[in-house]
Amino acid sequence: MARTDTAKAAEKTTADLEKQIETLTKDVAALATAMKADAKAKSNQLGEAASETLDIARQKGVETAELARQQTRDAVAVAEQTVRANPGAAVGVAALAGFVTGIVASRR
Repeated sequence: MARTDTAKAAEKTTADLEKQIETLTKDVAALATAMKADAKAKSNQLGEAASETLDIARQKGVETAELARQQTRDAVAVAEQTVRANPGAAVGVAALAGFVTGIVASRR
């Protein structure tokens, strides 16, 4: 009779362990699913933040390029006015610049 009671206790313990392992397996699967969903949500958030940052950078680039164009136009207009007002000085400066460029180029 003692052996029968021991065998029944072992079977009960084995059945309990199997139930616990099954429960643990389900809990681990649920945890993995939750972690995957959380990672996907964070990935989406990061993607949206990166997209917003890219849009802002693109807009600032467009604004900077337009500002540079306008400043270039203004500089060309000022240079044109200066050359028209002082044509002799403009020719002298251009000749000097050509002379210096020629000297630098001939030394190489």
